[in-house]
Amino acid sequence: MNQLLSKSSILAAQDLPFENVDVPEWGGTVRVIGLNAKDAQRYSSRLVVINPLDGKVQKLKLDTVMTDLLVRTIVDENNDPLFSEDDIEALGKKSAQVLTRLFEVAQRLSGLGDSSAKEIKANLA
Repeated sequence: MNQLLSKSSILAAQDLPFENVDVPEWGGTVRVIGLNAKDAQRYSSRLVVINPLDGKVQKLKLDTVMTDLLVRTIVDENNDPLFSEDDIEALGKKSAQVLTRLFEVAQRLSGLGDSSAKEIKANLA
């Protein structure tokens, strides 16, 4: 039987996965880290407009879906963010192929995937 965890052991656990991704187009490697729960909720909330009357998803905001996630998940060797929300537009001018590759890693490491997008789309119907 596994040891029952305490509050302090849960809060002290370093549980955010990361992956170093080769990006030959940029001449090096980029570290992508999974989102913590707070940042995942903040990211998800930026993707939708909720109808205040019925609480249902009214519209999806997908114009910066990739870059919005990547500014939150591309980090340096100390896992500190390289970008801020001010960089979303500039990052969006980089190669779609590269950003898509990094976005897929960020989604996987953050536990965000197609099922989340399908749920949102179903709420729109």
